[in-house]
Amino acid sequence: MKRMLVGAGDEDGSTLLLAFFYGMLSLLLVLMVTAATSLYLERKRLYSLADAAALVGAEAFELSSVSLDSGIPTLTLQSPRVRAAVAGFLENDPVGTFDALVLEDAGSQDGKSASVTVSSAWRPPVLSLFVPDGIRLEVTAVARSVLR
Repeated sequence: MKRMLVGAGDEDGSTLLLAFFYGMLSLLLVLMVTAATSLYLERKRLYSLADAAALVGAEAFELSSVSLDSGIPTLTLQSPRVRAAVAGFLENDPVGTFDALVLEDAGSQDGKSASVTVSSAWRPPVLSLFVPDGIRLEVTAVARSVLR
């Protein structure tokens, strides 16, 4: 004779409900990781562009601005020349397409190094319903020319 447990029939289908819930949770987690990875990679791309632009700005000097100081060549960077060189570099968009790329600031505060700040908009690849306007990324890079 078979014995039936009281209430055993009440749990039919609960495994299916748990599987559905954990499947949706896993899918949401994968989509969030994809968005976070996309944000990280876009920031790295933007930083690479700012770094290259800062290097261009650090090389934007005239030979007449180089002087010898105790036998060591030194140079003086001028902010307008740095900004013009960086703006010309960014017009060609050498790294690829950025969404709403803006040159926020470019110049030389100390006359020896070039500082460049650029910003770009980022939109998540999949979960754009939650962040429809995207996020504005801004990075700053500094480069210095050294003469030997």
